[in-house]
Amino acid sequence: MTYTKEPYIDDGLLKSALYESIKGRDLKKVLLLPPDYTRLFSGAGKITALYCEMLKDKCHIDIMPALGTHEPMTREEWNAFFGQDVPYEMMTVHRWREDVVKIGEVPAEFVSRVSEGLVNEKIDVEVNRLIIDKSYDLIISIGQVVPHEVVGMANYSKNIFVGCGGKNMINSSHMLGAFYGMERIMGKDFSPVRRVFDYAQEHFLKDVPLLYVLTVTTNTGQRTDIHGLYIGSGRDNFEQAVALSREINLIKVEKPFKKVVVYLDEREFKTTWLGNKAVYRTRMAIESGGELIILAPGVRKFGEDAQNDALIRKYGYVGRENVLRLVSENEDLKENLSVAAHLIHGSSDGRFSVTYCTRHLTKSEVEGAGFRYAPYDEIIKKYDPLTLTDGYHTIENEEIFYISNPALGLWTV
Repeated sequence: MTYTKEPYIDDGLLKSALYESIKGRDLKKVLLLPPDYTRLFSGAGKITALYCEMLKDKCHIDIMPALGTHEPMTREEWNAFFGQDVPYEMMTVHRWREDVVKIGEVPAEFVSRVSEGLVNEKIDVEVNRLIIDKSYDLIISIGQVVPHEVVGMANYSKNIFVGCGGKNMINSSHMLGAFYGMERIMGKDFSPVRRVFDYAQEHFLKDVPLLYVLTVTTNTGQRTDIHGLYIGSGRDNFEQAVALSREINLIKVEKPFKKVVVYLDEREFKTTWLGNKAVYRTRMAIESGGELIILAPGVRKFGEDAQNDALIRKYGYVGRENVLRLVSENEDLKENLSVAAHLIHGSSDGRFSVTYCTRHLTKSEVEGAGFRYAPYDEIIKKYDPLTLTDGYHTIENEEIFYISNPALGLWTV
């Protein structure tokens, strides 16, 4: 089922579309796989709440946010995302190091072919054990299709293999994307990482009763509009979502930016692991010698868990060639390739400067990780997110380009 409406899909159409997706099914036990709080503007919170309302008196429902390596949702985040009518106690936490089982392998020959010989090792396919729990009559994967730095376009089977995946798949897929190059991947469908996910889905998820519910959205201030809703089990729904997302989330600019100011909503961005979307999503639009200023009032650490945080602090965002050398020389980084990939993605490779403006991280912490530092409360006297709007501004005779949410777009020349 495909639903698109301009300028957006209203609540009535959304509810009827979701009802049609489960109508006539004999359901006794359902697993919902929404994204976590880092996809605040995906529309997935509302969709999850609607499914719960429709199903609560008919069957048992479990909700497992597709965390990937992220921190579990707090009660406050849960209520803000799903609303007060979805009990926090319904949550099952995905633990990407402990709760997974191996269901197959993507052969080394296939990985080598899709990566043009850059990666020549097999990839273990690991998923949370609930994904293959035969007691579920239906597993509904809910999420947003949007340009992405690792896979090209987010969601669809990524929600399963990374969001609900294990260490090997997460590490290997992230490094595969980093080796192949972000600029060759972002905003595109058939990336090497996506082809690996397609292989895994085709070979290892055939017997899983999966239903994908995909959104394409935009956000203005506190308002999120769903412009496309794609429901089904086949790849065609994803491809239609990709086409719409490329149309409305991929922003092409006529000339490179000299100076970009990006705001990170403190409710959504608490780490550079997430906040570096400001780097990923703008790097193809910033000129060499340019400047990126990241307003990050909520960022208080680097990694989403203690181990990843420690590794980022130890090695820093030091550029692609340096990170590849560090991987070859250090076992702790070699064992955590998703961190190595993140360090590559989060660096400008010296092509433009990156300044993090924080309240919680100190100057020495930020500079120790390879960025420039500025105090948030000083910088916003000049670049105030309460008054700036998306687009070009001239401030003190200097032209800047302002972005209020980097997670919802990809900017490219």
